[in-house]
Amino acid sequence: MPSWNIHTAHVERLLADCEPDDLGIEDVNAFLFGNYVPDIYLGFMVADITFHVDYCLTHMAEPNVTPVPDADHFWDLYVCRHRMPAARRSMALGAWVHLMADRMYNGRFRSFATDPDAPKGDELRECKQADFDVFGRSLALSMRVRVDDELVEAAGKYRPYSILPDDVVRTVARADEIVAANASPERGGRYLLLGEEWMNATFEACDARLKAWMRAWKALDGRGARTTSVDVRKEAGLPSASPLEIDVA
Repeated sequence: MPSWNIHTAHVERLLADCEPDDLGIEDVNAFLFGNYVPDIYLGFMVADITFHVDYCLTHMAEPNVTPVPDADHFWDLYVCRHRMPAARRSMALGAWVHLMADRMYNGRFRSFATDPDAPKGDELRECKQADFDVFGRSLALSMRVRVDDELVEAAGKYRPYSILPDDVVRTVARADEIVAANASPERGGRYLLLGEEWMNATFEACDARLKAWMRAWKALDGRGARTTSVDVRKEAGLPSASPLEIDVA
């Protein structure tokens, strides 16, 4: 799955190319934090976390060697049907962006892995994650989350589960370390499997999908229309959800 430097880079690209309001982002700080939320309680990104939650629960995914999150189901449950304070809504929106990114990267990788010449088993998984890390370290980053009372309150009311205040602080500290390391990106790293072209193409496809979706949602919401995942896909001209999110927006 994409590392946090890739998730952060997607946020920075969205906000470099678009005004937050054009994408329905009401609170940029909470939105950025939301992009980390699904991974907080997995136990491998944030040290000394209070409790653990399985990936398939936090990401609404079916068990698989390369799980593909059901971002549409998350959208319908926690984004489109709720009128919430700006920080809570933006945090949920950020979490959805994380799930859609995982869905596209993992979905495209599943397609790649069907190549009969691709490695198998643990070698395939380890090469994939190593390549994601190489790509992630090549991205220049600068955005950092600000811990304040509004963020902590929104995190505590995040659904489907609360994020405890100490875990908010731990998460932001870990994200700060990653952003600091990417202040001087490492380019020219050696890819083991996917290659720079594959990573760049997937990044661009994911960016296009996110923008198309969020702009369509904003347009529907502005008209007072329904904003379920089915409605947003139709408004944006996107295909129906498929088991593998490999189509380009």
